[in-house]
Amino acid sequence: MLGYANVCADGTGSGRVLESSRPASELAWWEALRPRLQEVPLYQRRLSGGQGLAGGFFQLPFVTKREMRDNFPYNFLRADQTLDRLLASQEVELEHTSGTSEDRVPVLLGCGWWKAQERRALRLNPLVEKALDEHPQPRRVTLTTPLCNGLACPWLWQPHGQRIQDQALSVNQARIPFLLTPEQLNRMVEETAEWQPLFLDLDPVHGAWFALHCEREGVRFPSLRFVVCSYEFVSVVHRRILERALGVPVFNLYGSTETGHLLMESSGNQLLPSTETAYLEVLDTDAAGVGELVVTTLSNDYMPLIRYRIGDLVERRKITGRTHYRVHGRRRDALHARTGRRVTTWQVDQCFAAVAGVVHYQLKAREDGSWQLRYVPEGEGPTAGELAELRARLEDLLAAPGAVTTAATDLLVPTKSGKFRLTQAG
Repeated sequence: MLGYANVCADGTGSGRVLESSRPASELAWWEALRPRLQEVPLYQRRLSGGQGLAGGFFQLPFVTKREMRDNFPYNFLRADQTLDRLLASQEVELEHTSGTSEDRVPVLLGCGWWKAQERRALRLNPLVEKALDEHPQPRRVTLTTPLCNGLACPWLWQPHGQRIQDQALSVNQARIPFLLTPEQLNRMVEETAEWQPLFLDLDPVHGAWFALHCEREGVRFPSLRFVVCSYEFVSVVHRRILERALGVPVFNLYGSTETGHLLMESSGNQLLPSTETAYLEVLDTDAAGVGELVVTTLSNDYMPLIRYRIGDLVERRKITGRTHYRVHGRRRDALHARTGRRVTTWQVDQCFAAVAGVVHYQLKAREDGSWQLRYVPEGEGPTAGELAELRARLEDLLAAPGAVTTAATDLLVPTKSGKFRLTQAG
């Protein structure tokens, strides 16, 4: 998931948005939304013939990344809109996804929309909400893959002033954090301390490596109240390091550039949905209740998405009368046990819950039916007993006795998009 990259004319932005209040009836919002979506070229045909009311909504075809790219932006712009005019009047931002699973996708965002939906999601967490009430203009430090966009995540190292956007400072230094020198890490620490952020906005892999350096140097940031992890899957190994080294709570904020922030961790690793931002479906669930997340956006008038297959697996539960979610990782990264059962990234990650000495890892399926676990150790790494217990858990999960090998390594390389894959099917 990407951060908001550009600044609107007034620094805050306005921009037209769809009505975001949700009626009590489960799909009553769709009856109000449908007439306006019929003005969008991509949806005119699929919404004709009376489709889209009540049960008809669930018969609509899914939106794909290919359809989002084809004939962009004319597939989304209404007859009275042109991209040049919208950009010139600073009504929209033009962004691109990082290309985690496919080629990068262009995205139109109403000016000011990103900040508004992010703030809605963050306030689903009581601790974060309290901090934001006390600090209406919170400072943050961002540390994520330098491939995600042009300003918040620079491709090349830029001077300090060029990495400040509103109240956010980017301290990115390298695409592969494990290659950072102590001098580079010290510079990042100094900039963070000087900025005095209320919170850190981190890619978990980059964040964990940075946090370990802070711990070695005995550095804490007095202004820091919490850490938000997004951009990719948050492992228990990353979370453990961040909480220990930085001394503040760590929360998972989940979403994408195309859809905005969809889920925010509230407590107990459970994520609450941002219902004003999107309507969520979970389809094709397995025996464990894990299915594919499908998103219909409700508040980005310039690029509304109907039944968009985001490519992630989630689990939905009712807890004390509220709907909570658990993110299980990318669908393409799911493994399969020898019994044929799907094994998600989250299920693999739980095997590391009580294993110390691991900074980051990747479990990869081999063509011969075995699996190799490579990990970046913290210090001397896990003990022989911990490694043996970890292998046993993984082999039990995969129904594959004796089929998991382990190897320590100095670094693990991200994909071309800059994202890391904890599990890889092949």
